[in-house]
Amino acid sequence: MEQQSFGFAGVGRMGSLMAPRLLAAGHSVHVFDVSKDAVAAMEKAGAKSAASMAELGDKADIVFLSLPNPEIVNSATLGKDGLIEGKRVKRVADFSTIGPRMAGIVARALAARDIVYVDAPVSGGLKGAREGTLAVMIACPKAVYTELEPLLKLFGKPFHLGEVAGQAQTMKLANNLLAAAAIALSSEAMVMGVKAGLNPKVMLDVLNISTGRNSATQDKFPRSILPGTFDFGFATGLSYKDVKLCIDEAEAMGVPMVCGAAVRQMLAVTNAMYGADSDFTSMCRVVESWAGVEVRG
Repeated sequence: MEQQSFGFAGVGRMGSLMAPRLLAAGHSVHVFDVSKDAVAAMEKAGAKSAASMAELGDKADIVFLSLPNPEIVNSATLGKDGLIEGKRVKRVADFSTIGPRMAGIVARALAARDIVYVDAPVSGGLKGAREGTLAVMIACPKAVYTELEPLLKLFGKPFHLGEVAGQAQTMKLANNLLAAAAIALSSEAMVMGVKAGLNPKVMLDVLNISTGRNSATQDKFPRSILPGTFDFGFATGLSYKDVKLCIDEAEAMGVPMVCGAAVRQMLAVTNAMYGADSDFTSMCRVVESWAGVEVRG
């Protein structure tokens, strides 16, 4: 494994924290990103650069992807000068969130070139990426999972969810729907309490030893909403993309998403009011602006 060369495409907010874990383990890593500054930062950390995705595929046996959306993953893997044109790559582990249908499309196309696609979305945010504590959801043949497991453990705790590309994507979309829903509903409850005169910190203390506790009350409110920083580390635009993907996939399977549609709408409003680059905890700012109070402590 030490003699293998690795590639990493997409060294932005998450990738720039994940790729160095391969370097720290002593591996040779080539990187590609459309941002020259992002590539330069990785070169300073000890990585080598590739001029295109195809060149990345020429230089690396295993390529990791951390890209923003399904269209970019499709272009980077299957498009002109894409990874599929690489002569060396045999495994593509995709940390991106792209939905099960796109994962299937990419997996089938790469398989025709004898390249195994490993569906591998992650959860845990910037903190998890930095500390190597991400949940890494994996769908691929069991033998390939066994082969890659030591590498995947560099990034966090891997979970093998099945052998069909897209199964890990389904798990990730389910997680991200619940994460966004927790913020949306907790925001409404917290704003109601503050408008009634309750102290938001005391509200959280009560909620977090009661049945209403969730990831928003336990983590996002104390860290990013009460201080008014709204800097948890996940963009509204990405959360909206993920929830929209989740609902589209669910409805294609015949699963109704009544509450999920409301969360999607809340993210659409937040996106319109505060921009795609705002933090997804800004959902609370929307409710605050409508109610005329702020949840601060």
